[in-house]
Amino acid sequence: MLIDGRFCGPPDSGNGGYTSGLLAGLVPGVGPGDAVEVTLRKPPPLDVELRSEVAGRRAVLHLPGADGDAPGETVADAEWLEPGRFDVEPVPWTAERGVYPGHTRHPFPSCYVCGPDNKDGLHIYPGRIAPGRTAADWLVPDDVSSATVWAALDCPGGWTIQLEERPSVLGRFAVRIDALPAPGSECVIVGELRGAQGRKSHPVTSLYDPSGQLLAVARATWIALA
Repeated sequence: MLIDGRFCGPPDSGNGGYTSGLLAGLVPGVGPGDAVEVTLRKPPPLDVELRSEVAGRRAVLHLPGADGDAPGETVADAEWLEPGRFDVEPVPWTAERGVYPGHTRHPFPSCYVCGPDNKDGLHIYPGRIAPGRTAADWLVPDDVSSATVWAALDCPGGWTIQLEERPSVLGRFAVRIDALPAPGSECVIVGELRGAQGRKSHPVTSLYDPSGQLLAVARATWIALA
């Protein structure tokens, strides 16, 4: 697996949501309505051929080994979640929009999802509509995939924790996709902070189609940078 440079989060590593979605796509037997959880162990490097391993209903992503054969350190691991292990109440759909703080102050302005400097990105700009709540419009690209949806669900959750004041990165991400959005449609992504302890914050995000139909839901753990 290789993460192209345009899919960055921080400028020197892959966007957490997009990387997680790529790895989740390797877990066998995952279909609509199934949930997969990814734990990011290290910043995913860009433009490096990473090694993936699949066993049972898990997939693991490694750095290249020093000798070119054995896998190196673990970058991320993904596992299918049995029913009952993903009991997330979706964030309600809303017609509200707020001002996106990342236009004026952004810790990672090149981010593939929400970075105003990434011309090839998804251009998802979550406005804050209440303390701990965000909403954003998303014009779905023609080449939308499950990894694209994982990415789209990522940053609207991060901005519930005021990234402009508390730079943080994705640590764990669990996503259930019921259906992919239609290419060219304008969807809505809503985020809500559900808890925080120390450096860890726990937002939930939901994706809705133009009619208000729920398409996907995610829960995340973000970790504030030291």
